Amino acid sequence: MVAEPTPGATRPAIEPPAPARRPVELEAHGDVRVDDWYWLRDKDDPEVIAHLEAENAYTEATTAVTQGLRDTLFEEIVARIEETDLSVPVRKGSWFYYTRTLEGSSYSIHCRCPASGIGPPTPAPEGSPSAGRQEPLPGEEVLLDENLLAAGHDFLAVGNLEVSPDHRRLLYSTDTNGAERYTMRFLDLDGGIESAESLEDTSYGAAWADDNTTVFFVRVDEAMRPYQLWRHEVGTDPASDVLVYEEPDESFYLSVSRTKDERWILMDLESKVTTEVRSLRADDPLGAFVVIEPRRHGVEYRVTHDRGGPDGGRDSRFLIVTNDGAEDFRLMSAPDDSPARDNWVEVIPSRSGVRLDNVDPFAGWLVVYERAGGETRIRVIDASGDSGAIDRPETPSTVWGGSNPEYDSTTLRYEYTSLATPRSVYDLDLPTGRSMLRKRQPVLGDFQSDRYRTERAWAVAEDGARVPISLVYRSDLVVRPGESGPGGATGGAPCLLYGYGSYEASMDPTFSSLRLSLLDRGMVFAIAHVRGGGEMGRAWYEEGKLAAKPNTFTDFIACARTLIGEGWTSPDRLVARGGSAGGLLMGAVANLAPELFRAVVAEVPFVDCLTTMLDDTLPLTVLEWDEWGNPVADADSYRVMKSYSPYDNVRSVDATGRPVRYPDILATAGLSDPRVGFWEPTKWVAKLRAANPENRVLLKTELGAGHAGPSGRYDAWRDEAFVYSFILDAVGLADA
Repeated sequence: MVAEPTPGATRPAIEPPAPARRPVELEAHGDVRVDDWYWLRDKDDPEVIAHLEAENAYTEATTAVTQGLRDTLFEEIVARIEETDLSVPVRKGSWFYYTRTLEGSSYSIHCRCPASGIGPPTPAPEGSPSAGRQEPLPGEEVLLDENLLAAGHDFLAVGNLEVSPDHRRLLYSTDTNGAERYTMRFLDLDGGIESAESLEDTSYGAAWADDNTTVFFVRVDEAMRPYQLWRHEVGTDPASDVLVYEEPDESFYLSVSRTKDERWILMDLESKVTTEVRSLRADDPLGAFVVIEPRRHGVEYRVTHDRGGPDGGRDSRFLIVTNDGAEDFRLMSAPDDSPARDNWVEVIPSRSGVRLDNVDPFAGWLVVYERAGGETRIRVIDASGDSGAIDRPETPSTVWGGSNPEYDSTTLRYEYTSLATPRSVYDLDLPTGRSMLRKRQPVLGDFQSDRYRTERAWAVAEDGARVPISLVYRSDLVVRPGESGPGGATGGAPCLLYGYGSYEASMDPTFSSLRLSLLDRGMVFAIAHVRGGGEMGRAWYEEGKLAAKPNTFTDFIACARTLIGEGWTSPDRLVARGGSAGGLLMGAVANLAPELFRAVVAEVPFVDCLTTMLDDTLPLTVLEWDEWGNPVADADSYRVMKSYSPYDNVRSVDATGRPVRYPDILATAGLSDPRVGFWEPTKWVAKLRAANPENRVLLKTELGAGHAGPSGRYDAWRDEAFVYSFILDAVGLADA
């Protein structure tokens, strides 16, 4: 049983919403499930909206006792952030491009200034009196001010932002409700005049042709699947747009991009397990896309282009990262005029224990992005074949490529961070191998990075797999198990354990200045790198999907038990957090081991996964079958999914007949969310309450946003302060 609320804490005398029961029987493969809250799916039903509003009111009333803490946390968060700031400018052609933020403004301002043949302008050095309060750079032009676009809207997201090859036009797309259906527009940067037309229902991804007028863009279908590639000529009626390609296979989605060397436009057709790429010369926009290699089930590949010498020539080639004959991928090359599989030549072979993620060609160098030992790394290979790795001074840590749009550049922009080191932007001089720090994320106030200690621990899963855990804590407030020190907590510190574990997505350790509000109160923060993610290579992903999906949940439980068993924390001080597919993880572990956690934060959680995966009319369902299984056609997939679906496995009593008390749960939802229906957490919360009235379960729904929550940075910070207040209150640190 989890611990009771903090002694002395007051709770409002208010009852949670009690939805009327309208049972629906759901039948598949001879199995019948009764869903008492199926009716909550219909957002056009006024009763459903009234229910969500009542849940929000209940959550606000229940957490009103933490309002002062919320305000304090928000003030702490803002006080650490350089509100007026400037990104490190990136050179492309004769311009430097960058973004600015201004104190009091919620959104970014996209700018550029002339390069004028000089080195990159950089923000003021960290700690200087002018840091974060830069004047506009000489010759600055504002390309797009998101704050102006957001006026009159509760939500704003920019999906595409692409400057034409001649730098005279800008295409951008916006979403004002979180539904991820974007409207694309075009702006003349010389005169500041916007083109009259707009393109509706566009998706992520767009590519200019060399004529600076033709644009290729993507549209989505009713199920939110990007499935059509269109060609538009700026300044013309969208009614005359040309449908270039439509993908008929509902398990595939489409994207478009322009290669870094600007020679080709690529159309990627992908399912979760298979790829087909088609290419078109950027100087031939009316031409036909040509298949590089036809799709073969289970074969994935990613393509970029290396034009070779300054004038192209015989070394011009496609570079192809593929799992064809290599579980953890290898690099192949192919001639421009005959890029099919029969002509592929191996450049980098498959290597045991090394996952090849991607490559980035420069004139004279090849930058290779890999992961090994559960961490990312960057190698640079020169024309002679010699290679060197970029230094990572901490373990665990994360390094990745920054913005590198210039093929002929001799500088590699990369970024580095750890759980204890703020995000840092470096420029590597490729000829000499020397790195220069361009900017380190400023953290205002009394921040001293050497106060914080980060390290790697390992848990042993049920089947013997070793699962990595990344940790960070303040060494003057938390005593590491087995060590002693003045002023440190003993007997286990409060701890927040985060997890995801799906889609081969890696939850690499990165710094957050917001998180300092937890660490500075003596909490430990940990990431469980469970199977289903990509941290340990392709096999790590394969062992946490489809029929092996339960490994994700038992891995997380093993990490929790390890942190408890080694003395890092205790069940009454351990909180779990995850979102989306990580919210499914939260629901599953709450069912399997509620006694391990004091509280759970499940953000936009995919907790009604079986019902969703049975409904192919819902957004993205068919695309997801390769990740989770197809319970419509396959009885075994149905059985496995039903065995772990959080909504279907809520327990009221345990095996001995004793009531099951769940951890305190905070669930969030977005009314316009196209990825996880708002009804999933809504139904789950109702069922948890019905299972045991002692369960303290809260639901907070963003009625004007989607999957990512609030869009403005101040709203997002307030939202995080709310979550932090829930966590701190649960572990008894509300007054710390």
